[in-house]
Amino acid sequence: MTVGLGVDIVEIARMRRVMERTPSFAAKVFTEAERAYCESKANPTTHYAARFAAKEAVCKALGTGILVDGMRMTDVEVVRNSRGKPTVALHGQAAARAKDQGVLDIPLSLTYTHSVAVANAVAITEASQVERERRRDVKAELAQQFKEMRGMLDDLSSATAHKADEVHGQ
Repeated sequence: MTVGLGVDIVEIARMRRVMERTPSFAAKVFTEAERAYCESKANPTTHYAARFAAKEAVCKALGTGILVDGMRMTDVEVVRNSRGKPTVALHGQAAARAKDQGVLDIPLSLTYTHSVAVANAVAITEASQVERERRRDVKAELAQQFKEMRGMLDDLSSATAHKADEVHGQ
């Protein structure tokens, strides 16, 4: 795998019903830190839904589903960096799978409306970084060739104008 993409959408009302019907759900699915974060918000269910969507999106980006090969829901954790941006922390089987695939980073995007929460995750691997550098080198080479050709065209244009001036006696 060079790059994995995962997207998931969760209905907030459905998350609310699941959490009301199964009080132990949050403890089984979310880490203590995730629960503390969600519970600190005015609408905790919205944030639980976003984090659930993130867990699913990350697993899709890794090419697996939740609860596959001994993976637990808490193996994928949504944390916040120093600027408050949601990021991914992998544990257990999720971390092992990412390592096996050469995953260097998993950028995460979360958003929600009044009715749904959506998450996008991209698993960026060592192979994708090599490919990106290769494309960057090709672009730089093409830019240099273009610059050289442009210079040759400018020189040709200047020489042609000079010849035309000589022919017309100027």
